[in-house]
Amino acid sequence: MTDHSQRDDRTPDPMRSPVRPTPPQPSSGTSQTPRPAPTVPNAASSGESVSHDPAAALNAIRSKMELVSDEFAQGKINSVQFHVMYRRYSEQRTIIEKLIERDPEGDAWQRVMSVKGQTGFLRSQYEAQALCYAIFRAGSAKPILTGGKAPADEPMLAAMAAKLWQLPKRPNPGLARKALPTSHWIIVATGDHAATFAVFSIEPSNAQARLVRDLHADFERANAAAFARDQIVPERMVFPQRALGQGTL
Repeated sequence: MTDHSQRDDRTPDPMRSPVRPTPPQPSSGTSQTPRPAPTVPNAASSGESVSHDPAAALNAIRSKMELVSDEFAQGKINSVQFHVMYRRYSEQRTIIEKLIERDPEGDAWQRVMSVKGQTGFLRSQYEAQALCYAIFRAGSAKPILTGGKAPADEPMLAAMAAKLWQLPKRPNPGLARKALPTSHWIIVATGDHAATFAVFSIEPSNAQARLVRDLHADFERANAAAFARDQIVPERMVFPQRALGQGTL
């Protein structure tokens, strides 16, 4: 299993925003008087100018492309979410530019801008979903607790836990991720007394990985007395990891 604790915990994610497109250049047939450059700091306050000014509309799309790039760089979305949303904005921008080039005075481009909600759908459709989780005490291949929306593959997770405990230099605390043969991904968070294995539908964002890390840290903190007394009774313990089975993470 590849350990990514350094990337997730100590250093900024080594991801760069893609090169942003340059502003569209006026064609040779346009007027000699340059149109004032639109400012689109806030979509709500500039909605009217975006709906009537093609240059403002293109500027708004470019701002959205930059925002998606920033969200990926900050670990808020995964690579699949980035690519589908960025492609959507790029296609929208290209179509508008071609419509304006064919008919600078036309309003066909407004119909492209009027289609709402597609990127929101793409964002939610391609967000990683937490499927299941299992919590193992250090040194044990038998889970303290399993849960989630889908049944956990306990034999697979037990085998992974056994390999984890055999590592000579196990990070503590540690955070790792790995792609599974099923196309699912697994996040492993370790601490002093246990490890949490969380399976996701697709590659999770860095923010989701950090959430698993924090849930595990809170699990060990809340149950410190039980670990100190060596009395592991699930019915008397609390499990922050249960949040992984509640809604979208």
